[in-house]
Amino acid sequence: MTLLLIRTGEETDGELLEMEATYSGEGGMPPEHLHPSQVERFEVLEGSMHAIVGGEERVYEVGESFEVPAGTPHQMAAQGPTRTRWEVRPPMRTAEFFERLFADGPDSAQQMGEAFFAEFSDEFRLSR
Repeated sequence: MTLLLIRTGEETDGELLEMEATYSGEGGMPPEHLHPSQVERFEVLEGSMHAIVGGEERVYEVGESFEVPAGTPHQMAAQGPTRTRWEVRPPMRTAEFFERLFADGPDSAQQMGEAFFAEFSDEFRLSR
């Protein structure tokens, strides 16, 4: 997955993080997770996205969008090459979460392990 930050929380007075995500479609579903206080909205720009939101499974095609309410367990994966517009409200520390999730170094998820996810528990929690 490649993320392009379109508008950050700093640019929107803490209202919104807007990203564009590009997926190869080769990865599987991430673990089921939730965001305790954040709403996510996805719009499929290219390709298709297989999503399970609150136990309901569906494939979303180009031009379709879906929302994940705060606290709702979900997971999703691209079906082939896919590009989405992804909004997170409020942004909180989500941009930093992703920067460090995929980074190397002492503050990265790879180096910190469980402590990394504990630090970002306001943004991301495994639901099982």
